[in-house]
Amino acid sequence: MIADRLIGGLAALLKKIPLDLGQGTVAEHTEGKQIALRLVPPGDGRAALDVGCREGHQSRWLTSRGYVVTSIDLEPSMPGAMTVNVDLGLPFADASFDLIWCSEVIEHLKDPAFAMAELRRVTRPGGTLVLTTPNSYAWLFRALSVFGLTPSRIQRKDHLHFFDHADIMRLCPDAKVYGYFPYLLVKKTINQGVGALSPTFVMLIELPQSTATDAKSAR
Repeated sequence: MIADRLIGGLAALLKKIPLDLGQGTVAEHTEGKQIALRLVPPGDGRAALDVGCREGHQSRWLTSRGYVVTSIDLEPSMPGAMTVNVDLGLPFADASFDLIWCSEVIEHLKDPAFAMAELRRVTRPGGTLVLTTPNSYAWLFRALSVFGLTPSRIQRKDHLHFFDHADIMRLCPDAKVYGYFPYLLVKKTINQGVGALSPTFVMLIELPQSTATDAKSAR
C-alpha cells in the first residue's frame, strides 16, 4: 500500500514538473515546444492555423512572427478563438493556410490519421506543418514502466494514443523528426536516435510547392 501511494504520488508530480511527460501546467515552456517554435518560418503576413490553441500562447507568438492567425480548440479559453472538434473535420476550404501549428493535440484525437489528412488538406502547396506529441516509449518512460509508471498512468488522462517512433513515421512518413537529449541537463536538439532518446517528437512537414492537381490544371 505504501509503495502504491509513493508511485501514485510520483506519477502526479511528473505531470506538473517541466518535463515533456504529461505536459501538465507548464506545457508552453517545454524544450520540445521551444524546438518546434524554432522551426516556424517568418510569417510575412501569411495565414496560420493554431490547432489546440488553449489560452493562446502560441497564437500570440505566431502573430508576433508576422502571421495572420486563426485559433481553434475543442474548449478554447482564448478570446476570439473558434470552437472546433478536429475529430469531425476542419471547417476550412482546401489550401487555406501557409502554416499549421499543432502542438500536443494528436494524442488526444480519436483518429490521428484522419486529423493529419485534414491538416494537409487545408495547407497550401509549399506550406509548413509543425507538430509535437509525447514520445511514450523513450528511455525514461521505459525505465519508469519498471515501477508501474506506464505512459497511460503518467500522461494526462485524456490522452488516447501513446506514440513510438514507428507510429510517427506511419502517421507522417514525409516528416523530419526532431527531439532533444540529455533530459534534465543541457538539452541538445537531435534528429538521430529520437525514438529512443527524446521525450518529445517534434515533426516538421514541408509540402511541395506544386501538386499533381496543380500540374494538370496548368496544362
